[in-house]
Amino acid sequence: MSELGSVLAAQNTKPTLRGLSEIRAFFRTNTQPIYFIGATAFNLLGVDRWVRNFRYVVYYDSWDGGHPRVFTPEDKPFVEFTTGEEINNYLLRDKEVQQYIASRAAPGQRPMVVMVFFDEETAAICQELGYDLILPSDELRRRLDSKIVTTQLGNEAGAPSVPNLLHDGVSSWEELSNLSTINGLGTDLVVQTPYGDSGKTTFFITSEEDWDKFADDIIGEQVKIMKRINNKAAAVEAVLTEHGTIVGPFMTDLTGYPELTPYKGGWCGNDVFPEAIDDEHRAKAIDLVSRFGDRLKDEGYKGFFEFDVLIDTDDGEVYMGEVNPRISGVSSLTNTTVGAYADLPLVCFHFLEFMDIDYEIDVDEINVRWRKLAAVDLWSQLIMKEPGDTVERILSAPETGTYRIDESGKLEFLRISSDWHELTDEHDAFFMRVYAPGDYRFHGADLGILVTKGRMQTDAGLTELALKYIAGIRELYVSEEIANPPTLQPLSWAK
Repeated sequence: MSELGSVLAAQNTKPTLRGLSEIRAFFRTNTQPIYFIGATAFNLLGVDRWVRNFRYVVYYDSWDGGHPRVFTPEDKPFVEFTTGEEINNYLLRDKEVQQYIASRAAPGQRPMVVMVFFDEETAAICQELGYDLILPSDELRRRLDSKIVTTQLGNEAGAPSVPNLLHDGVSSWEELSNLSTINGLGTDLVVQTPYGDSGKTTFFITSEEDWDKFADDIIGEQVKIMKRINNKAAAVEAVLTEHGTIVGPFMTDLTGYPELTPYKGGWCGNDVFPEAIDDEHRAKAIDLVSRFGDRLKDEGYKGFFEFDVLIDTDDGEVYMGEVNPRISGVSSLTNTTVGAYADLPLVCFHFLEFMDIDYEIDVDEINVRWRKLAAVDLWSQLIMKEPGDTVERILSAPETGTYRIDESGKLEFLRISSDWHELTDEHDAFFMRVYAPGDYRFHGADLGILVTKGRMQTDAGLTELALKYIAGIRELYVSEEIANPPTLQPLSWAK
């Protein structure tokens, strides 16, 4: 038997995988069922191209049953979910989901599940059902979710944040301005509370009027008070492995565009392109990520984490921004870029960390190669939220699939598609619908995600093509106001 044949035959006897070619072959023939569970399939969409027996269990089926590896229960009464964790726990408890997972497991085989958001209840459900939750513990994840904690860990690791002050609580504008002045931060400030999603707990404050607007959200909370700098933001995902930290491609954030999000500091997409970060700043940023990864290892962490960097455009300093200790909203692009096709999607290294498999890789070699490959890729994603203040019932919505802008500037539907991996340039785009007819659109609701192989943002803002895509998608949503709407709030399901 050949060396590769021996590896494949030994999948059930704890193989040692030596190098990327054997790891690729292992996942291509993988017999271990692995499930991504979430509101939608967005975060890891397309990973099923590399990983055999990888499936998506979702609440919102963007394909209405048309995707062969997406499962959703048929019986789904309306539930007013308030968090992504609630959706995931609901799915895990659902009898149809349990039957589906059981039907695909071999005797004695423990299904593996991975998700973006989880809690103590999630872990308990998985233990009860005999599933392996391949994520760090809820206790550790909650600790690392705090912007205060990650700032402290970054300082210890030599990965500092923008000049800041951590404080147990601020009760007035006078107190805030005095603290910031004494500590050399000025009065043009960014204030963050420990936990929050997509800018909803990031507050830009320059005056007492600003303070009055946000005071109710800040008073009584621990806060991170930062000097406001002119900055360029970039995001990167990494996987902390037993062999070191693998750093993925850097991408710029899209934040606060009113065409996409009602939140001033809210994340609303990403661009991957060669100039996202120059070579000098990329080297500094990779060093910060590696330092932080080393510190996370001391905490007992392993696997995926997302790391935001801020580059001061006035003096060139590179700072740690936020850290998301999980699969995140940029995983969708990380696992699509040329590095994934040259080697493996980054998430596969996360899987290996939780599988009973010995493997050998050269992390330094991978990081060097991916750093070079960063100069040849282009991708963008736009996260489209509802800006309106009314609650309306959706009557019709765009189909999930491939679109383009025709010669007259109108959006044209081309075909139903499973994911965005077959796009060739910015003239085609993939739209993944979240809310369908019968669902509600409301302030901050995620309507869908548009992905294209090209840039959607320049230094001047959103491109003309991006604006055409956004307008075209919004025109395809038709809804009606309702007299007595339920109380709804946006879910933290993507990032």
